Amino acid sequence: MEHFVWRVLPLLTILISLVVFFYLQDSYRAHLHPLVKFPRNKCSLLPHRHFWITSKRIVTPQGIISGSVNSFICGPLTVEINEGKIISVIEGYSKQGKSKQEKIIDYGDAVVMPGLIDVHVHLDEPGRTAWEGFDTGTRAASAGGVTTVVDMPLNNHPTTVSKETLKLKLEAAENKIYVDVGFWGGLIPENAHNTSILEGLLSAGVLGLKSFMCSSGISDFPLTTIHHIKEGLSVLAKYRRPLLVHSEIQQHSKKHLELNDKGGPRAYLTYLHTRPPSWEEAAIKELVGVTKDTRKGGPLEGAHVHIVHLSDSSASLDLIKEAKSRGDSISVETCPHYLAFSSEEIPNGDTRFKCSPPIRDAYNREKLWGAVLEGHIDLLSSDHSPTVPQLKLLEEGDFLKAWGGVTSLQFDLPVTWSYGKKHGLTLEQLSLLWSKKPATLAGLESKGAIAVGNHADIVVWKPEVEFDLNEDYPVFLKHPSLSAYMGRRLSGKVLETFVRGNLVFKKGKHAHAACGVPILAK
Repeated sequence: MEHFVWRVLPLLTILISLVVFFYLQDSYRAHLHPLVKFPRNKCSLLPHRHFWITSKRIVTPQGIISGSVNSFICGPLTVEINEGKIISVIEGYSKQGKSKQEKIIDYGDAVVMPGLIDVHVHLDEPGRTAWEGFDTGTRAASAGGVTTVVDMPLNNHPTTVSKETLKLKLEAAENKIYVDVGFWGGLIPENAHNTSILEGLLSAGVLGLKSFMCSSGISDFPLTTIHHIKEGLSVLAKYRRPLLVHSEIQQHSKKHLELNDKGGPRAYLTYLHTRPPSWEEAAIKELVGVTKDTRKGGPLEGAHVHIVHLSDSSASLDLIKEAKSRGDSISVETCPHYLAFSSEEIPNGDTRFKCSPPIRDAYNREKLWGAVLEGHIDLLSSDHSPTVPQLKLLEEGDFLKAWGGVTSLQFDLPVTWSYGKKHGLTLEQLSLLWSKKPATLAGLESKGAIAVGNHADIVVWKPEVEFDLNEDYPVFLKHPSLSAYMGRRLSGKVLETFVRGNLVFKKGKHAHAACGVPILAK
């Protein structure tokens, strides 16, 4: 018997070893299974596709739902997310699922809000990646709680004015975008007079068109007259997509030329006087002469005119308000830099503040805030327009020669909140201006609100937390030193950002892979 045991024992040892080996292999495979099932595991810093988010402050289409705000709810709200979409929104805490692949995340009193949608961003790729680029630009976006951007058809090279150049942009964006990216096409004289080119561009998936009524500063993106704009709108009416217009028409004034001579090119007022409010007023006056045809039953019904980065809060805004009251299909945006800064505080030679239209005086800024809060200005956008340090001419400080544009994409949320809360801006208004209204303009039906069926595009942030934008703060812009916001103290720190359920940014870190989705119109 003893002899038998000694003979069998080695076999038993081998058998037990094999059993343990295969058990461990099965356990290892079970651990990796979700990674195999969901090959986008590197897209997210959270290893779950089915999870719950709960907080005492969640911004929904019905307002902020929390125990402290709504006496009928004694606890927080819970948002259930599965496979990148919101599948339920319920009051109180949800029970965590039995599966190890399900998780509940309690954010306490941090604000959970729809991700921001920035419809006016220059990512400059292909052709001018040294200025910005899809990788750096969308990293910055996600770090700021921006979950979708719509890229402008310039300052990339070549500009996006045909289906062929759109294809180049899509190829350049492949595997580089950390948030979802849509694209505007360009309306220029060449395609305005060639319907086949314009329809080819729209059929290829651009969300709408963008034109300039003054020089864009880019040689292959010339200005359009009101006649070109009419041609473009007639095509857009069939596709029911918007035309975004840089609304300035150059006006010559002896008075302004005389003022320019007094300050010199380093004086901000010298630049300010070269682009007076009359430029915006002249362009918008022509536009509202056309938008009457966009009314119901009009020859351009289905077309929509959207005026970008409004700076003038007086006559220009009055023209827009009047057109809206008549039933014209028209909307308008402004930008955080017009709401944060005033011409009086811009130092001479600090060309980081140069943009067009220019930043005007404090009285104008206060009137803009009034229009935002009263709903006359429909939405906000960054007009993130980066360049290389050499073109900003920081050492020379020449406002007349320096490239114009404020780099700000990562700071959309904290800048708007920091300056807006002083004027009474609410979280609901913030979400409307930065999420719901931009989604409507761009035709993004599954974005812009925390609602069942929508993409799980979410930003988690703390409005009360203050921070200094200095060298110690993680900034992901290509050239952070060029931003006019550097050196400012802001409120509203972004903690985490989800794009289609993927946790793409958390505490200064990005997901290992760029898994944003290009958005094309159908």
